[in-house]
Amino acid sequence: MPKLPDARGHFGPYGGRYVAETLMPALIELEQVYRTCRRDPTFHRELRALQREYVGRPTPLTFAANLTRKLGGAKIYLKREDLCHTGAHKINNTIGQALLARRMGKSRLIAETGAGQHGVATATVAALFGFDCEVFMGSDDVVRQAPNVFRMRLLGAKLREVTSGTRTLKDAMNEALRDWITHVATTFYVIGTVAGPHPYPMLVRDFQAVIGREVRRQIARQEGRLPDYLVACVGGGSNAMGLFTAFLTDPAVRMIGVEAGGLGEGHNAASISGGSVGVLHGSKSYILQDETGQIRDTYSLAPGLDYPGVGPELSYLHDQRRVTYVTIADEQAVAGVKLLAETEGIIPALESAHAVAYAAILAPRLQPEQVIVLNLSGRGDKDLSVVARHMGLDEQSAGV
Repeated sequence: MPKLPDARGHFGPYGGRYVAETLMPALIELEQVYRTCRRDPTFHRELRALQREYVGRPTPLTFAANLTRKLGGAKIYLKREDLCHTGAHKINNTIGQALLARRMGKSRLIAETGAGQHGVATATVAALFGFDCEVFMGSDDVVRQAPNVFRMRLLGAKLREVTSGTRTLKDAMNEALRDWITHVATTFYVIGTVAGPHPYPMLVRDFQAVIGREVRRQIARQEGRLPDYLVACVGGGSNAMGLFTAFLTDPAVRMIGVEAGGLGEGHNAASISGGSVGVLHGSKSYILQDETGQIRDTYSLAPGLDYPGVGPELSYLHDQRRVTYVTIADEQAVAGVKLLAETEGIIPALESAHAVAYAAILAPRLQPEQVIVLNLSGRGDKDLSVVARHMGLDEQSAGV
């Protein structure tokens, strides 16, 4: 496959910069700084030291023996991004962007968040590096993700509750972009996924690609070969690209992106499975839109997947038939939470549980010598109250 993005930030027809003219100088400056840092050994030494000593990398690749035995069929391995500091893969990216912000002399970080994990990870690095921090979050997600809201505030971040639109991740990103336009001289926008205008899809992918690089080494030691399947949930797509990137030139490794099927037709967040090509938040990709181009309302029990678009590179990989996309409904995701908790003693985030649920469908269809690597992108303590309510339990009786 060609090395992407191209010089203008495109992955085939996707990507690019569809933003207000006032943001173009900031994006060009960011790209120039990032390309310089990519070639700078000092930058990479500092990043690797932070990954090792602060984030807790490398994260384990755990053979899920009980889950494998229960399902039958292929062996299932879990890439344990839930064991990163802050409880999810998001810190891989925010550490890298914080280093860029410091190089650029910025004093303030802003971020959008849905599940709250990116907001927590941004607040964490702001505290570590001494930045002011403001996080934009839809009011519906503030309620759904109360533990992460408190964590952000405890870390010193200011929370901006967004009450417009669907009051979820899309609207939080809208408000963050507006804020950035107003304060571009002092502010660095830490985008949390492989979406947005160039160079964000490229740099977020690169900071998350440590996941797949580790998996290649780990699975070679444990199995003596590459996996047959990679499975990851897909909202914007950062954890999926983090896993997939290291294997894109290995045609024998099949890649599955699991989108949020929600409650079914018209009530989901499956941008590739049910969307069409359009422009959202400064980038061309598959998005959920109506016949007039208006963004459709989305829904998922997992707030980190509740977004009406997907990264441009994942859109390109769909068209190239390099990544296959499937959907998992809310009910299946909750069943995935229970399944992994009861077999392996690991409670996954609702986002990751979509990947667990699909692996539970896939594994029994395969042979015992085949191998699935599932990216466990985050831990599930943030979702306990949501899962309890979905199971018909009140929070008091569930103890959350």
